[in-house]
Order: sequence, then structure tokens, then C-alpha cells
Amino acid sequence: MNDRPAFRTLRLPGAEVSPAHGLTGLLTAYHLRTEEEKGLGVVGTEDLPERYLSEIRSPGTAFAGDLVLLALHDDTAAGCAILTAADGDGRSEIKRLWVGPAFRGGGVASGLIREALAAAGETGVRAVRLSVWSWRTGAIALYVRHGFTAVESWEDRRELVCMEHRPATGR
Repeated sequence: MNDRPAFRTLRLPGAEVSPAHGLTGLLTAYHLRTEEEKGLGVVGTEDLPERYLSEIRSPGTAFAGDLVLLALHDDTAAGCAILTAADGDGRSEIKRLWVGPAFRGGGVASGLIREALAAAGETGVRAVRLSVWSWRTGAIALYVRHGFTAVESWEDRRELVCMEHRPATGR
């Protein structure tokens, strides 16, 4: 018998995200935790950099061209991920993957990754990439389990690991 709570995943065009979806709380928690891990002395939401505050204040605007994935348990937002629109080279990026602490260990993150990869495959992207802080070893292991491999960094921030997933082709 499976004791894990049941989840469903919503795919929302970024422009259609509303406060009722619960994304704001997930993004706030994600950014606060990340800044804390970096040791930047962020105490509350008002201390976050403007680029993060703009996502929290208006995710529909911040992610207007992207796909927002929300994992829901009943009507509660349990986790999120953003799949960016493909760039000129046919690559999308998974950003802001976050699962609320009460829902961790139940497969939510894996479900969001699978959903992002499926959505990317449906649009024909040639690769999905992401970046993750080197100290998030559990997240790195999760990405590796889902077929991501480390690649040369496209970022200039130290301690950031860049990874990529290339879908299998039938050719």
C-alpha cells in the first residue's frame, strides 16, 4: 500500500498564474532559503534582491513566456518548477524547482522534473538545462537520477553547477 499523498501537476502558461495558485508562497520560500544558504543575511522577504521580489510580486509577469508547473496536493501548492521557453539554440531551462518541506520525500520533485522534461519534449527542444548550487548535493543527485549531466558552466557565479539533459533521439 502506498502511504504517499496523491499529487497532480498543473501546467500553466506563466501569464495565467494568479495568486490563487499558491506559487507566490513557494517562490518566497525558495528565494529566502537560497539566500540563507548563501549566507547573505536575508531575514525577511523585504531583504530579497529586486529581481526575486519581482517574481514573488508578479509571477505571471516574471514568467509570462514560460511554463509554470505546480504540484498540488488537494488544493494546496506543494511544489513548483518553471520551464523557460526555448532559446534560439533550442534549449529550455528548469528554474525555481522547489518542494515545500511538508511534502518532501514523496516524489514531488521527481514528478515535476518528469513533467518538465515531457513538456520540453512536446515542444521539440534539443536540450533542457539547469543550474544548481554545489552544496545542494541532494538536488544534484536527483538531477543525475533523471539523466542530467554536468556541463561547462554558462554562468560566472562560483559554486554553481550547470547541468543538461538531452532527450534520446530515435536517429
